[in-house]
Amino acid sequence: MASPFPDSDTPSLLASDRPGDNAAALSVSEISSLLKRHVESGFSHVRIRGEISGYKRPASGHLYFALKDENAVIDGVMWKGGAARLAFVPQDGVEVIATGKLTTYPGRSKYQIVVESMEIAGEGALLALLEKLKARLGAEGLFDPSRKQLLPFMPRTIGVVTSSTGAVIRDILHRLEDRCPTRVIVWPVLVQGNGAAAQIAAAVNGFSAMEGKDRPDLVIIARGGGSIEDLWAFNEEPVVRAVADCSIPTISAVGHETDTTLCDFAADVRAPTPTAAAEMAVPVRSELMAGLQSLGSRSLRAVRRYAERADERLTATARRMPTLDTLLGPQRQRTDDLGDRLRRGLSLRIARAEGDLARNSGALRPAMLTQRLTNASQKLDQLWRVAQSLNPDLVLKRGYARVGTAAGEVISSSAQARKAGALVLTFADGRVDVRVERATASAYVKPRTEQGDLF
Repeated sequence: MASPFPDSDTPSLLASDRPGDNAAALSVSEISSLLKRHVESGFSHVRIRGEISGYKRPASGHLYFALKDENAVIDGVMWKGGAARLAFVPQDGVEVIATGKLTTYPGRSKYQIVVESMEIAGEGALLALLEKLKARLGAEGLFDPSRKQLLPFMPRTIGVVTSSTGAVIRDILHRLEDRCPTRVIVWPVLVQGNGAAAQIAAAVNGFSAMEGKDRPDLVIIARGGGSIEDLWAFNEEPVVRAVADCSIPTISAVGHETDTTLCDFAADVRAPTPTAAAEMAVPVRSELMAGLQSLGSRSLRAVRRYAERADERLTATARRMPTLDTLLGPQRQRTDDLGDRLRRGLSLRIARAEGDLARNSGALRPAMLTQRLTNASQKLDQLWRVAQSLNPDLVLKRGYARVGTAAGEVISSSAQARKAGALVLTFADGRVDVRVERATASAYVKPRTEQGDLF
């Protein structure tokens, strides 16, 4: 093949024309593979300390971020399986120690670390992350005092979220037995390590969702003391939200008195220790019995004092009230007066009746009766003669009077009347009934009426 450069002094640009150059040319993929094997073999296990930056978690569940310090940056990736085992949620600005191996990513000619495990780098970083999470959750109102519920005075059932194998549950049960025996439901969970936060949150939500007679009246979230790393599960956001949203009053008893977690802020009441939580949950039974006895004695004394005071007031009132003789004296005197007046009135009435009787009995003497009958007969004769002189037949017909014989026959004319030897004269109003017996006597009877003498 002829050279494109006719001048022999011009060097050749073809690799095959260079003398002594017998190295084979490598492709980009080949050199990338060589670099990848070299890096992975030389840095198969490394621990890198740095601050997380550019944290991302797509739908695949893998974690992508960068670790940086003051002078350099290295990309990092953590696959889904390792991310599920993390004890905390990574965030930008958190200083961590990542354990894994270095590798390259040929697609971008970059090297990166594939992280197998990751932990917070020191207590200072943990506290910084804790303060940041506390500020964010506090801004949402999860620690607002208005959300707090009052603890029941004497819960019938207490739910405890803690480890079933630790000393915490034994301390709580022993303290409850000493103070006031109560039914306890234990929901065993992991209290540290991978998956602890999820189990604690599930236990609190489970108690809150319970219904029926097994539903506890109080929930205690408890754990023994430890470092901030050991207690970190109680700072996780799922646990804090579960405690804050629990419909049952809660007591947080995590760690010792000097330990503080976000669960303490979200709970209704914080106890310094699990034993203190048991003391706060129930009253002392013996003290309640003594208090009841004291209240009963005070009630009896109060009733007794009230009765004594009432008796004193009744006695004082009775002294001021008038006696029975004082109250009934005027009525008794008036009764005696009325009795005397009644006797005098009866005597007067009797005297008057006796006088009337004497007068009437005098009027009924035979001589008086004869005189009165004589007077009546004379007046009747006079009246009869006047009636006959006026037209006796007309008097009889009009019914002004009725004349009959002794045998009861009615006389309707004066001629019949003159022939009759005995006559009965009856006036029309029925008030006068005079019997005249001319055949045997010439006397006439003068009748009496209620209005007095008729003739």
